[in-house]
Amino acid sequence: MACCAATSTQAAEGVSATALALHQRLLVLDSHLDTPIQLSRPGWDILQRHDTLTDGSQVDLPRMQQGGLDGGFWAIYTPQGPRTDEGRAQASAYGLATLTRIRDLVARHPAQFALATTAADARAIAAQGKRVVFISMENADPLSSDPGLLCTYYRQGLRMLGLVHFANNDLADSATALPEWHGLSAKGRDLAQRAARLGLLLDVSHASDAVFDQLLASSSAPLIASHSSSRAVNRHPRNLDDARLRRLAAKGGVIQVNTYSDYLIPLKAEPERERARLQFYARYRNMAALSPEQVQQLYADIRKVDRKYQHPRADFEVFMQHLLHILQVVGPEHVGIGADWDGGGGVTGLEDVSQLPKITQRLLDAGYSEQDLANIWSGNLLRVLDQAQQAAEPAAVAACLEGR
Repeated sequence: MACCAATSTQAAEGVSATALALHQRLLVLDSHLDTPIQLSRPGWDILQRHDTLTDGSQVDLPRMQQGGLDGGFWAIYTPQGPRTDEGRAQASAYGLATLTRIRDLVARHPAQFALATTAADARAIAAQGKRVVFISMENADPLSSDPGLLCTYYRQGLRMLGLVHFANNDLADSATALPEWHGLSAKGRDLAQRAARLGLLLDVSHASDAVFDQLLASSSAPLIASHSSSRAVNRHPRNLDDARLRRLAAKGGVIQVNTYSDYLIPLKAEPERERARLQFYARYRNMAALSPEQVQQLYADIRKVDRKYQHPRADFEVFMQHLLHILQVVGPEHVGIGADWDGGGGVTGLEDVSQLPKITQRLLDAGYSEQDLANIWSGNLLRVLDQAQQAAEPAAVAACLEGR
């Protein structure tokens, strides 16, 4: 499905002509793109090629073409703020602003990008040589003060919902925080049920084990972990253990493996590094207010802190260890790729989307077939989306679309 193989000479490094040709004809989707944060940056143009080392970005149209990435789910990510009336109001506004940026991407560049809300849309868009834009939400805090806004997002294209991020919110416990609700809150259960009635794909990445267990037990449709890895390979609470992987697969679900280094390798606690990095978070959140020069300085400052504390970084081999282990546990019908590009993802040897054919080469080397690769790169993701939508309640969808 991917176009522009002639521009892929750099992506072909270490990749055979056979593997590259296969990669370019597959429909290649990523289930978690944080690239909307880049769309907020003044002067940043997704049609132009950028450099990760210079401006921190990992996804743009030239690199998507080079790496054969046809698109995926573009995340409405809202950093968890204070759980006050003011904080909830800010989260509501932040989420709607990000939604607007994603829709504006499609409106500005209709020859290059198109909105998808179904699996059939994705296949048709890619066949036209355009990039697929599904919309997802990471952290449902923008819905905390007004769950009725879910219909607003649905009408604008939202098709995947993750309830929580790094910290607990009013809806659910995070995998990286102490238990507060011991899973879902009453408000979280209600929102998950609303989402299921609309046929939204429920995302368990970042959720605590208890949230995972409760959603899996109550859901009539398969779940997705849009960007998670293996706890057996690295014992981090953001990763899924083998038992939960098997239960996820038994109900038809999919885990999309990420490239977030901190989850892939064991790390010792470094409070000094974390305190040093705290100063950058507010600047990162307010990217829309920064000039290109200020953004460049921000990433230079982050790299300076990382060099000072010599924070280990995972490499491509470690990522493949996670991916291959998960494939062995649940099989190629329940695995995909959700690398967390532009949201902290990327490992040494797989720094941006231009290098995605390396994954195809390694999977072929490991004995996986073309059909396996088709499933891993998009087939499994689109199947669970289809199944979530088939489980929707038509009356709920109709009422939502009509604004009732």
